[in-house]
Amino acid sequence: MAPGRRSRHNTVKAKGGFMRSFLRLLRRVLFAALVLALLAALALTWRGYALYREALKASSLEQTVEEVRSQPGFVAMEDLPETYLRAVVAIEDHRFYEHAGIDVIAIGRAAWHDLTTLSLEQGGSTITQQLAKNLFLTQEKDLSRKVAEVFLAFDLEAHYDKSEILELYVNTSYFGDDCTGIGEASSRFLDKTPREMTSCECALMAGLPNAPSLLSEDMELAWRRARLVAGQMEKYGLVDSASSVCP
Repeated sequence: MAPGRRSRHNTVKAKGGFMRSFLRLLRRVLFAALVLALLAALALTWRGYALYREALKASSLEQTVEEVRSQPGFVAMEDLPETYLRAVVAIEDHRFYEHAGIDVIAIGRAAWHDLTTLSLEQGGSTITQQLAKNLFLTQEKDLSRKVAEVFLAFDLEAHYDKSEILELYVNTSYFGDDCTGIGEASSRFLDKTPREMTSCECALMAGLPNAPSLLSEDMELAWRRARLVAGQMEKYGLVDSASSVCP
């Protein structure tokens, strides 16, 4: 083999050897990262499960629900306008009647957002998960609490039907201005019982729990969100048109 050709051959061979070594190293790094991620996920799940068991040990599911239902301001499902219930589902969890406690699509979307923004801004929580948080957990954004929330959501779905879960949710949601529950909130903000709310007022009250401290102090912003709620109701086929809810 000519010297020039031999030199080129050795260079190509060296490059090939380098690439094989690099790929082996890359595979090892990726495998190690995968193992570490799996171990972290297992540890997180265990901490979340421990938090879930601790919450139920302090107060059983049945006992906690009964305490909520026995409160003076509790509003039964038959006293809640259908428009209000549809508005809550539209803005909070439009697949509420389709999932079994968690919404995988919403969780995936929220996870991607949080990963790309390096934040915990979104959680993809369903109405059932939010109820679990209202009943047993704090509002702190923590991954272990999120796991506990999922376990509790599965329990709620196993013991109560969708109508009961929705009823409990609107009675435990925080609306701002020290108001918890739709009964107290409608009285404070509208001077009405929930049964007396107009369709636009239903949209207003459905929108407040998203940012209660902010919206309860800025009614112009709250009414703007009410129109967004109406738009979501139209989008998901829960009303014929948004203008029929909030003209």
